[in-house]
Amino acid sequence: MVYKHGVSTREAPPQVKPPELSGALPIVFGTAAVNLSKRATPPVNEPIICFSFDEAVQAFGYSDEWDFTLSEFIYSQFVLYGMSPVVLVNVLDPEIHKKSVSSATVQVLSGLGTVKEQGVLKPSVVVKSSDGATTYDLGADYELDFDDKGQLVIQVITGGAIGTAPALSASYDKLDPSAVTSADIIGGIGSAGQPTGLELLNQIFPRFRRVPGMVLAPGYSKDPIVATLMTAKAWSINSLFKAVSLTDIPSDTVNRYTDAPIWKAANNYTAPSQFVCYPKVEHQGRQYHLSTQLAGAIAATDALNDNIPYVSPSNQPLQASGAVLEDGTPMFLGPDQAAYLNGEGIVTALNFIGGWRVWGNRTGAYPTTIGPKDNFIPVRRMFSWIQNMIILTYWEYVDRPGDRRLTEAVTDALNLWLNGLVAQGALLGGRVEFQATDNPVEDLADGIVRFHVYATPPSPARDLEFIVEYDAQYVSDTFA
Repeated sequence: MVYKHGVSTREAPPQVKPPELSGALPIVFGTAAVNLSKRATPPVNEPIICFSFDEAVQAFGYSDEWDFTLSEFIYSQFVLYGMSPVVLVNVLDPEIHKKSVSSATVQVLSGLGTVKEQGVLKPSVVVKSSDGATTYDLGADYELDFDDKGQLVIQVITGGAIGTAPALSASYDKLDPSAVTSADIIGGIGSAGQPTGLELLNQIFPRFRRVPGMVLAPGYSKDPIVATLMTAKAWSINSLFKAVSLTDIPSDTVNRYTDAPIWKAANNYTAPSQFVCYPKVEHQGRQYHLSTQLAGAIAATDALNDNIPYVSPSNQPLQASGAVLEDGTPMFLGPDQAAYLNGEGIVTALNFIGGWRVWGNRTGAYPTTIGPKDNFIPVRRMFSWIQNMIILTYWEYVDRPGDRRLTEAVTDALNLWLNGLVAQGALLGGRVEFQATDNPVEDLADGIVRFHVYATPPSPARDLEFIVEYDAQYVSDTFA
């Protein structure tokens, strides 16, 4: 059966008892050029919330070489989409993920020599004469700094032992992002009891009082083990909150769009809370994982709608000028090809009407899962958002006397809030009830009080069909 696809909607906020808006906060795991960090101790397995490009660069450094995957996300989210905040977690450890360069020739011009590499660890640098016979002293013979490209600059000190030497020899250690493996992203509990990698998700709300909305690991989420754990942990943060995972199908080994659904099914990228992306996109000579740009599109769409996620990111603008495979081969998908991917639960990029757009409303669970709650992206996000908002808003009611006053206060306030969402168009309908069948006496006596919430978010109008018919009556009317 041909899969059809089309338009979307718009929303506004509720306000009864002002709830804390959880938003679409991205939590991003990856590697950073931490040799450029301005912090006394570069952040390793430390979640840091950043509200601007400068804050992110101060904390994590930045490199135009996107082997450092957090640099890709920092640039996309802050520069291309202008969205904040984000929480970034670097798993690259300079003490572990590094390699040594024993001797590199550095040409000196006007007292400056540049080591044309990324990731040089300044404390490891040893500068010698070009023949290696003389070792020079930092502070007496030269100073070290980084240029705006992240490359190490050796500045010769006038009057020092280097003099006017035209070349130097430098040895150093440099960051090696290729040494970071999926195991580092997955993380665990260290010998000192400290969590690493994805285990840090449970620290986000206690640290920042913000609910994670999206979990990403650009470049690593194409590993099925990483994607599975991302999705599982995002679904139960602090055993309470629900987020979604944004994952990619590899565009190096999967180089035909018709193979993407086969890969997706074979590797179980099929969870309701998982959004599956293919292929990559490019913009101004840079490649981006589609998951990276999808996060920006989701955040931008939510921001236009008071952070209520009932509007689909599909058919929303991408900051892209092309869709590509890993090797740079362009992919020009037409609406029928893109719809084929959508019909297999894959989000893609389409350049048709309105420029490059996110194209796809379905979660990874589609087409196996039929119900709209778990197979439409905005409906799934709305259900998770409603649950997160209820937890945030009504946590203060925990341990109050479990009496009629409590049940009436909760049902009255929550019904008003749901009615507000309906009036704004964010829900087609919603209500909360305190039902006797949900609350046996023994549970009430044990302090367990249950409220039954009904909610129906609007499904995205993915297919607008117009029936066009020739009406001969108009001919008769014209010549009557």
